[in-house]
Amino acid sequence: MSFPLRRVPVAEFERVLMDLDDAHDRTRAFASLTRINTLYMVTRAGSGHLGSSFSACDVVCHLLLNELSEPFSTQGDVYFSSKGHDVPSLYAALTGLGQLPEEQLHRLRRLGGLPGHPDVGTPHMPFNTGSLGMGVSKAKGLILADRLLGRARRVFVMMGDGELQEGQVWESLGGAARHRMSELTLVVDHNKIQSDTWVRDVADLGDLQGRFESYGWGVLRCDGNDVEALAKTFALRAEQFPDAPAVLIADTVKGAGCATFAATSMPDDEWRYRFHSGAPADEHYLAAHQELVASAESVLETAGLPPLRLVDEEPRATAPPSGRRLPEVYGEVLLERAADDPRIVALDADLVLDTGLVPFSRTYPERFVEFGIAEQDMVSAAGGLAAGGLLPFVHSFSCFLHARPNEQIYNNATEGRRVVYVGSLAGLLPAGPGHSHQAVRDVSAVGAVPGLVVLEPANADEVEAAVDFCLTARESVYLRLVSAPVPPESARIPAQPLQLGRGRTVREGGRTMAVGSGPVALGQLLRAAALLEADGIDLRVVNLPWLNRVDVDWLAQLAAEADTLLVVENHYTHGGQADTVARALLEAGLPRLPAFHGLGLTEVPVCGTEEEALRAHGLSAGQLADRVRTLTAARTH
Repeated sequence: MSFPLRRVPVAEFERVLMDLDDAHDRTRAFASLTRINTLYMVTRAGSGHLGSSFSACDVVCHLLLNELSEPFSTQGDVYFSSKGHDVPSLYAALTGLGQLPEEQLHRLRRLGGLPGHPDVGTPHMPFNTGSLGMGVSKAKGLILADRLLGRARRVFVMMGDGELQEGQVWESLGGAARHRMSELTLVVDHNKIQSDTWVRDVADLGDLQGRFESYGWGVLRCDGNDVEALAKTFALRAEQFPDAPAVLIADTVKGAGCATFAATSMPDDEWRYRFHSGAPADEHYLAAHQELVASAESVLETAGLPPLRLVDEEPRATAPPSGRRLPEVYGEVLLERAADDPRIVALDADLVLDTGLVPFSRTYPERFVEFGIAEQDMVSAAGGLAAGGLLPFVHSFSCFLHARPNEQIYNNATEGRRVVYVGSLAGLLPAGPGHSHQAVRDVSAVGAVPGLVVLEPANADEVEAAVDFCLTARESVYLRLVSAPVPPESARIPAQPLQLGRGRTVREGGRTMAVGSGPVALGQLLRAAALLEADGIDLRVVNLPWLNRVDVDWLAQLAAEADTLLVVENHYTHGGQADTVARALLEAGLPRLPAFHGLGLTEVPVCGTEEEALRAHGLSAGQLADRVRTLTAARTH
C-alpha cells in the first residue's frame, strides 16, 4: 500500500453531534463517519468483517444516538451484538462518542487493543460473543437478574439472519415470551447473506415473521438502512407490544453505505460475497473511502456545514504472513481421492470457502451437503450417512466443530460409526479473531472419545498422508488443520507415511529432545533449534502428529535416547498431547526416564498478531530456546 489511510478524528464526530439539528441527518452523518473509521480499522488491521459491520451500522448508530437510555451508565439500557462480526463498526461508533480511546482505532485485532470479536475486557461489551446463538439467552438471564435486584432497564440484542440457523436461538424464544419480557428487543440484521453466500441457498429461513410470532413474540419490520424508518418503527415497539418481547426484522444490505461493498452490486449469478472478511484490496479501499466521504459531506453540505476534515495515517508496515494454507491443500487432496472413492461425502457448516470445499462442492454437488450454522444437525446426519455405508467428512472451524456437537460426536462413537471430522482454524493462530475462534480446547474435548484419533498434520505433504490415513483407518479421525500460513521451516519437513502413534525426527540432535505437532509448534521449535546452535545445544526435534495416541515401543526407544524431553503444544495443556505422552512413559515401566516437561496454553488465548500471541503464551522460538537453555542448565547442575 503506497498511500496513507484516512480516518475521521473524534472532533469531527463531536461537530456532527453538536451542529446538525435534525436527528435523522445527525444519525446519517454519524453512521457515515462510523463506516469511514470502520474501513480504516479493518484495512489497517489486515482483517475484520466489513460487510456485516456496514449492514448493521445504521441500526447501531440509531440505537446509540436516539433509542438507548443512559447506555453508558451501569443502570442504563444495554445493547450488545450476538453475531459479533459487526463489532468494528460498534467500536468506531463508541470511539466517536468518546467511550473508547481514540488511539484504539489503530489497534483492532492487536494485543492490548480491540479484539476481533466482542470481549468483556473492552468497555461497553457486556458479553463475549462470536460463537453464535447465545444472545437472547444471555439477555434473558440479565433481565431475570434485573427483576430480582429491582433494576428497570431495557436490553437490545443484535443477531444476524444466518445466526438464526443455530438451534439455541429457537430454544431461547419461548421462555422470553412466557416471562413476558417486554424489556427485551431483538434486532435481526436481515442482510440475506451469511458469511460468503446467500442464506436462501444454505438454509432458507422461510416465514420469519410467522416463526417469531409462533413463539409469542411481537414482530416489527422495516428497512434497516433507513434511519427514518428505524425511528418510526422503534417508536411503535412499546405501544404495540407492551407486555411481550419483540423482534425488529431489519431488512438491510450487506456492505450497505457504499456501492463498492454493497451486496446489491453483485451480479445475479454471483454466489460469493467478496467482502465478508479480510481487508479490502487497495482499489476497493480507495473507491469505498471516496463513496463514504461523499455520503458524509452530502449531509454536511445540505446543512450548510464545512466539509469533513480527515487525518492521514501511515498504513501498517508489517506484511501479513505468507505460505500455503492447509485447508486449501486439504480440499485439493479430498477432491482427488473422491474421484476414486465413491464412499466420500462432504458436509459443511456455512464455511465452504474457509474449509477448502469449494472445488469439491462444484465437482460433486450430489455428494456435498451444506447444513448452515447447525453443527449438531450436521454431525448427527453424518452418523446416519455412516450407518448407510458412506464415509462422511464433516467440516467446520475446529472451535465450533469440537464443542457445539460434542454430544453428537460421542453418540456417533458409541454406535461405532466411522466419521472423519475436519476442524480448520485450529490452535492459537491466527490470533486476530480472538478467543471465540481460537480452537485450543479441542484436543482435550474430543481426545477421550472412544475410537476417535486426533491427528494434526504439519504441512501439505502430511495433509495428503493424513487424508489417506482417514480413508483406511479402522477408527474415526478428528483432523486438526491450522489455517494460518505454514511457516517455511514446517513446509520443508519431508513426507513420510504415517504410522499410528509413532512420530519421526525432523531435526537430528543430541539428548535434549522437543516433541511437537502441526506447523505452528514444529515451526517455532525448528527456529528455536537454530538459535540454540550458537550455544552449543543440539536440539533434536520430533514430529508426533498424533495428539491422543502414542505407540509405547516407539516412545520407549525415544526416551532411551533422551536426557530431557519437552512436549510443546498448540492448545491447552490439560488433557493434551503432553499428558498422553507422560502417562505412557510412566506406565511403560522403563528403567530410566528422561526429565519431562510440557509447554502449551494454560490461559484464555490472546488476540493479536502471530508474534504477539506466540510471545504472550511463551511459545515463540526465542522463548522456547530460553526454556531449553534453562532445562539444559538445570540438568548439568
